[in-house]
Amino acid sequence: MSEAPGTGTLRHEPRYDGFVAAEGQRQEVAEAIDRHIAEHFGPVAFVLHEIGSHLVGVHVYVVGPTAERPFQTLITSGMSERPMTVPDGSGISPYAELVLCLPADWPLTQAALQDERTGWPVRVLKQVARLPHEYGTWIGEWHSVPNGDPAERYAPGTSFAGVVVTPMLRVRPEARTIDVADGTQINLLALVPLHPAEVALKVSEGTNALIAALDRGGVNEVLDPDRPSFG
Repeated sequence: MSEAPGTGTLRHEPRYDGFVAAEGQRQEVAEAIDRHIAEHFGPVAFVLHEIGSHLVGVHVYVVGPTAERPFQTLITSGMSERPMTVPDGSGISPYAELVLCLPADWPLTQAALQDERTGWPVRVLKQVARLPHEYGTWIGEWHSVPNGDPAERYAPGTSFAGVVVTPMLRVRPEARTIDVADGTQINLLALVPLHPAEVALKVSEGTNALIAALDRGGVNEVLDPDRPSFG
């Protein structure tokens, strides 16, 4: 289920009854993503690989904190294995990957990933990356994805219950698009976790109301796990 850029909620039915094995990325796409990450975000500390993936293999590249970016940057590689179902004539690239930034001290060990309280950001990245392929839809700027209907908190200890897709603010403009040698363009989009009241604000009053609320709070793609709700 994903919400439209305006008000209200769109509900989609899954396209597949069971497991559909991912085919794997084209080599030139994987290499373009690797180069882009190194150029615009920094050296990759490690990769959270998937094995036996459904529809697309969503691997998560983790870039450690740097002087310029004093936080961890998580970037998917694999969502763009399949094209999304974008509206005809929209001019929107059917290919995308996702970014979610975590505090420098957020644990990403195997034990931490298995703990709901610390593993939920990676789980959400993978869920949203697979969503457009599972439901025959697309993900773009200012689409929001609540955690259920009604939206429920992702895990004990967190108040977040959904995400909104936004342009990245903490990067140079050229970092927002990955160019592949064959001319394919992949949009790199940020996920910003939302409180329940912010999810409700987007549904009831629309995108502009949510943007205004997040702007008032100075919210960007770097997760502040303790930030208040601005809904």
